[in-house]
Amino acid sequence: MVLSQAIEDYLKTLFKLESEEEGVSTSRLAEAMEVSSASATNMIKRLDEMGLVDYQSYKGAKLSKSGRKMALEIIRHHRLLELYLLEVMGYSWDEVHDEAEQLEHHISEQFEDKIAELLDDPSHDPHGDPIPSKDGIMPEMDEQSLIHAKENHTYIIGRVKDQDPERLRYLEKEGLLPGVRITVKEKAPFDGPLTLLVEDNQQVVGHDLASTIFVTELAEE
Repeated sequence: MVLSQAIEDYLKTLFKLESEEEGVSTSRLAEAMEVSSASATNMIKRLDEMGLVDYQSYKGAKLSKSGRKMALEIIRHHRLLELYLLEVMGYSWDEVHDEAEQLEHHISEQFEDKIAELLDDPSHDPHGDPIPSKDGIMPEMDEQSLIHAKENHTYIIGRVKDQDPERLRYLEKEGLLPGVRITVKEKAPFDGPLTLLVEDNQQVVGHDLASTIFVTELAEE
């Protein structure tokens, strides 16, 4: 089935929203897609007719088995392209998202396979997000947002859930990258900033930015 770019974007967005709510409302989808509620509703009904989405009024939309498979394929394209752009083309990690957004709709399965082979079948993109496997399996993520981390505990940054280029440049400047070891020294109350030990440097990170950083706790040594 050949899908339009708009349909692929909706499927990808639905997949991401399903991790936050079981049935995605049309208003929530419209907000994420930056379209009107009427446009989102019309597209959801169209996807339902195509068998890509199961939709019921007042219960929201959910990807069907075939819809989920297609969404994972698009996400695989995107994340492989991000890594290719970074490691082969020399893009910075704050530039790869927008380029991959344009390219993901236009590469063939053969090109996808070549990228995966060239990159030694990678498991994660530059921001730490898992890359779905060729057969449509999304790796499980045992991570929590940094705002839920405990004081005086040590973690490894797993991924950064933020595509804003300015924020990504700031995080890179401060050394807050996937794979980096950090210790939470203090959490200010009332959604205040967090004081971190990043490797050997102390940093203060605002609550909003910390909410986009996902970490895995290290076992006590």
